[in-house]
Amino acid sequence: MTNYGDEATVRSILTGKGDTWAVVGLSTNTARAAYGVARFLQEHGKRIVPVHPKAETVLGEQGYASLSDVPFEVDVVDVFVNSALAGEVADQAVAVGAKAVWFQLGVVDEDAYARTTAAGLEMVMDKCPAIEFPRLG
Repeated sequence: MTNYGDEATVRSILTGKGDTWAVVGLSTNTARAAYGVARFLQEHGKRIVPVHPKAETVLGEQGYASLSDVPFEVDVVDVFVNSALAGEVADQAVAVGAKAVWFQLGVVDEDAYARTTAAGLEMVMDKCPAIEFPRLG
């Protein structure tokens, strides 16, 4: 299996790309993985920005219907949508000037990876920041 995010890239995104993380697919559904990961990111000093069509306030943060609706700079875009939709989100991340894109476990789009990295963004696919962060040591 291809490794879409070596340790150096994972470390760079988690510690060096900035602390404002848009979490695409995050809603108030506490049973979803996005909710638990967003809470984890908050506990580790990140500002989370919920991005979901419902634009709900989640974990005390105002939500937005799309990345383009977020009225401030986003550093990292964490993608919790299925692989068929993820490439479009990666393209939006490039368009809004994000520094990095993170596709969650099970989310893989090789074409999106190629486009995103060619645009100068760092990218990780098929990994979870809540799993990778403790591994940094």
